[in-house]
Amino acid sequence: MPSIFTRIVQGEIPSYKIAEDDRFYAFLDINPMQRGHTLVIPKREVDYIFNLAEEEAGALFIFARRVALAIQQVVPCKRIGVAVIGLEVPHAHIHLVPLNRERDIDFSKPKCTFTPQEFTRLADDISKAFCS
Repeated sequence: MPSIFTRIVQGEIPSYKIAEDDRFYAFLDINPMQRGHTLVIPKREVDYIFNLAEEEAGALFIFARRVALAIQQVVPCKRIGVAVIGLEVPHAHIHLVPLNRERDIDFSKPKCTFTPQEFTRLADDISKAFCS
């Protein structure tokens, strides 16, 4: 059975897409810790990030870096935090979270809520920054 992320890549489940290429896909987390919290995934379904081939893992992080720099252009923050947990969805993924203090990346705290229009506008703004 395909993971929820595979279904997003295949277009079966909608997402607020930031960027994609032939191998990777980035989209806003719909239960974000902070405004701009983004997930970056390989399109190829691999359960555990360290099961990716070395070249693919490196390319994923290069793609994630480009996404992080775009987020930072749009969302005021000191840094973009990176987290790889890997337990919540059986599909390798990287969390990119805008940070102003360490507790901004606390997975146990209540999540932020945004309207679909706010998500769409933010995704469009970050996507434009990614492409520039």
